[in-house]
Amino acid sequence: MRTWSFSSAGTLFFGRHAVRLHLGEACERLRAKRAFIVTDAVLVQAGVLAQTLEPLTQNHIHCTTFERVTPEPPVELVRQCVAAARDYQPDVVIGLGGGSNMDTAKLVAMILAHGGDPLDYTGDCRVPGPVRPLIAIPTTAGTGSEVSAAAVFTDTTQHIKVSCLSPFLRPHFAIVDPLLTVSCPAKVTADAGIDALTHAIEAFCAVDNNAFPLPSGERTVYQGKNPLADALAREAIRLIGQYLRRAVQNGHDLEARDGMALAATLGGLAFSNAGVALVHAMEYPVGGAVHVSHGAGNGLLLPYVMAFNKPAARATLAQLPALLGATRHNDDEDAAADEAIALVMKLRADIGIPTRLRDIGVTEDMLPGFATKAFAIKRLLRVNPRMPQSEEEILGIYKMAF
Repeated sequence: MRTWSFSSAGTLFFGRHAVRLHLGEACERLRAKRAFIVTDAVLVQAGVLAQTLEPLTQNHIHCTTFERVTPEPPVELVRQCVAAARDYQPDVVIGLGGGSNMDTAKLVAMILAHGGDPLDYTGDCRVPGPVRPLIAIPTTAGTGSEVSAAAVFTDTTQHIKVSCLSPFLRPHFAIVDPLLTVSCPAKVTADAGIDALTHAIEAFCAVDNNAFPLPSGERTVYQGKNPLADALAREAIRLIGQYLRRAVQNGHDLEARDGMALAATLGGLAFSNAGVALVHAMEYPVGGAVHVSHGAGNGLLLPYVMAFNKPAARATLAQLPALLGATRHNDDEDAAADEAIALVMKLRADIGIPTRLRDIGVTEDMLPGFATKAFAIKRLLRVNPRMPQSEEEILGIYKMAF
């Protein structure tokens, strides 16, 4: 039996008012007096940045902000953020916002420590050592970046999203305050929530750790299913089934916001150890081409990939209906797996996630190029319970989703 490991952020603070109560403490423990905050204009306008600055000011920490991060940030924008941080020379980098902001903060912390360009570090375990101290504060409930080892951005030359994966990119502190998600609009709540579901389902359905096909000599962050990741993924799926619709329908439903914030973090803990797989490999070229949000792209593709995976993951998929809130128990494994796919499709429709690639600007002639790019992302494909054997198999899934 192969051994498995489990990693997370150095320390996680979770709960309402966690930022006010613990951000100053986190900086003190890092001995930080100068903070560089990576965020965006929407959070400035919503007053979220001001809420974050307050405990820093009270603790006499000097701050500067970079407020221009956009969803799925292009590498050029990441470089601008790095240049601003290099001029300031912070003791700590704080990512405040959704996954794009937190991921950009990770890339800034990486480059401040090791130099070079973000594109120098894409792939698995290419960061040579610890990064500048890093604090992640999510304002959406989706990516799980606050506890993950991944940083995603867009390679605009190749028109594809790329990722840096390294244990050194896990934040030193994650501060998850569900109250910061209250200002999150319904569409962003939906996109983020379906992203969290994708993370949890892909982690739960991943190839078993004992059979993980890692080539000799390669290192990886993802390692396949293990009992701890499974437990976290199951609870994330249950919480999402219970609370995502409510959070989308009423952003001031604090119980739902609490539940989704916890689900996103649990999903992040699960996938950042077990791995994400074919859904993400297929979304990267789609998002790079048509600039759909990462969550919406994942949510669109998720049930089609579940259907592809069914022959290899039937027993795992059959556990999902009960987690997603199905009231009746189906003893037939095949039927239960089909029900899982149907329930995900219904949830997707209920919260307004697009259901077809053509709905987000994809044209049919783009699909073969997408399949070529997705098939090349072996670090994700090897996590999938059913390993695609050719570009044509992936193209077939794209065509079903078109």
